[in-house]
Amino acid sequence: MADLSTNVRYIKGIGERRAQALAKLGVETLGDLIAWFPRRYEDRTVLCPIGALTDGEIACVTAMIAAAPAVSHIRKGMDLIKVRAVDDTGVLDITFFNQTWLKEQLLPGETYVFCGRAEGAGGRFRMASPIVEREGLRELTGRIVPVYPLAAGVSQLVLSRSIRQGLDSCADIMPEVLPDGIRQAHALCRIGYAYENIHFPESPEALALARRRLAFEELFLLSIGLRRLRRRREAIRVNPCRKTDMEPFYRALPFTLTDAQRRCVEESLADMRSGTPMNRLCQGDVGSGKTMVAAACVYFMVKNGRQAALMAPTEILARQHYQGLAPLLEKLGVRCALLTGSTPAKTKKSVSAQLAAGELDFAVGTHALITGGVEYADLGLVVTDEQHRFGVAQRAALSAKGSHPHTLVMSATPIPRTLALILYGDLDVSVIDQLPPGRRPVETFSVPGSYHPRVYKFIRQLVAEGRQAYVVCPVVEEDEEAPNQRKAVTEYAQKLQKEIFPDLRVAFVHGKMKAREKDAVMTAFAARETDILVATTVIEVGVDVPNAALMVVENAERFGLSQLHQLRGRVGRGAHQSYCVLISDSRNEETRERLKVMTKTTDGFRIAEEDLRLRGHGDFFGQRQHGMPGFKIADLAQDIQLLREAQDAAGELLERDPQLASCPAAADRIEALFSKASDTLN
Repeated sequence: MADLSTNVRYIKGIGERRAQALAKLGVETLGDLIAWFPRRYEDRTVLCPIGALTDGEIACVTAMIAAAPAVSHIRKGMDLIKVRAVDDTGVLDITFFNQTWLKEQLLPGETYVFCGRAEGAGGRFRMASPIVEREGLRELTGRIVPVYPLAAGVSQLVLSRSIRQGLDSCADIMPEVLPDGIRQAHALCRIGYAYENIHFPESPEALALARRRLAFEELFLLSIGLRRLRRRREAIRVNPCRKTDMEPFYRALPFTLTDAQRRCVEESLADMRSGTPMNRLCQGDVGSGKTMVAAACVYFMVKNGRQAALMAPTEILARQHYQGLAPLLEKLGVRCALLTGSTPAKTKKSVSAQLAAGELDFAVGTHALITGGVEYADLGLVVTDEQHRFGVAQRAALSAKGSHPHTLVMSATPIPRTLALILYGDLDVSVIDQLPPGRRPVETFSVPGSYHPRVYKFIRQLVAEGRQAYVVCPVVEEDEEAPNQRKAVTEYAQKLQKEIFPDLRVAFVHGKMKAREKDAVMTAFAARETDILVATTVIEVGVDVPNAALMVVENAERFGLSQLHQLRGRVGRGAHQSYCVLISDSRNEETRERLKVMTKTTDGFRIAEEDLRLRGHGDFFGQRQHGMPGFKIADLAQDIQLLREAQDAAGELLERDPQLASCPAAADRIEALFSKASDTLN
């Protein structure tokens, strides 16, 4: 008998070649295979007479083949198979492309089920390449059919048959990870029923029960894992920091901190005085003042006689932090240094020696802060900026330079609190939900492509007033399949320079450029040496340019709301009124609704909630770069209540049984889940 670790190549119908294709999906074992869940379902239980078909709609029809199929050779590599099917209500003409074997399989006088998009009217309809199956087989039709994500070399039918075989071979060995008490308390079905009906649902109701059970299990296991991470951290004891007079720091600031900033500072200082390592996320909108919260923590740590380090994802951002913080902190007696990849070797050696000797208090830099040769005398605080852009290994490497240093993570990506609980694992969350006084909201407009002449005129007007503009495109190179839908950064920049703004200075930057090239372009833009910067989302987290007053986003429908909000945050940083123009020709109603949200609010948290509702957690950052173990079936956009139930159940179980001795299957799954995600989990 197979077990869940059996390689899929030994499952009937798969073999070596298909096993290699499945491996591209990460499906290598029987356990992986049965957990390869459908991405959607098609209800093929309803059969429609030909005469009742509707033009343009997908439907299933039972009809008899009226005459032998005809094969036409159109050109090299293209054969058409045409066949006519009939029922009592009408005629259906069907065309298949390059499926010549159907000539032998579709027999006159026999009845088949055809599922596809109908075209026509008045009892005469057409279908192109429908799904076809002999009446009564019920493998492809006559039931709710799962649609799976595929890899080259594996068809829906092969995958479905393989999963059927897999389920049959492991029906009696599936471990039940949920304790009976929890399963019954939350009205959850058994594991075997869940797997059977997620792949081969008996009914919509059975599918809903199966999905609820599997989503709960996923959220439950993750919740236990995260609670155990937190407990492990809380068990670590460090020397508590002593209370420190912060008034000299507050007096040195050229402005007064907002109430929200002061609250975040107080929460952080309380953590550092507690005797356990701080592990706090400070999140707030672009421009809400997270860096000043970090500066207060740095001052506090240095006054406690220890060192601090701030790591930023790019050299230009590290330099910006240094230029913003060093003058303030050095006035207060904090000795600062900058350390990046381009720091000259001699300087780097000197800075490293001073850090090791305790002659420097605060280091700002990129991953250069964690290279092997850099040591610290007594690193007490680690600050990371834009945390979701670092792998956990980089953050852990910086923390390893000290003995359980306190950690403060800054993120300008507003995240709904529910999602933050998952994304940031065992971090405590502080939210800066106020903007500093005097910040003017960025005026935002959503317009079609026909507005380009007006937009160009507006760019020229703002540049004449001394301002600068960003133009953001979604991709770097033309897409061969859709050349008219995407604007390439390089080509678009050339067009703007040659045809639209020959008298202005246009530059471009994109993610495929070398870091040094990107930094040079961004630095020149910040120094007002260029008027218009054409870019990809590489500028989403970038240099502060107070003089930039316009953000134009091409093909805005290709970005998530949170990403658009981040881009919009690049402007509105100076004294001038700023604007954001979202250009999209999409006619999709949901897309229009999403873009309308951007024109109505500048509240990043409201936008984040809407993004989560519309797009789900998987696309939250545009790409899955946030580092949580990937959900296979749970969807935080629709499973918020289920998440709360799962978290409550996880808490109750851990109270009774902290070591999970009563449910070893759950303990094994959690260990596997977190070891798989160890390179990314926060």
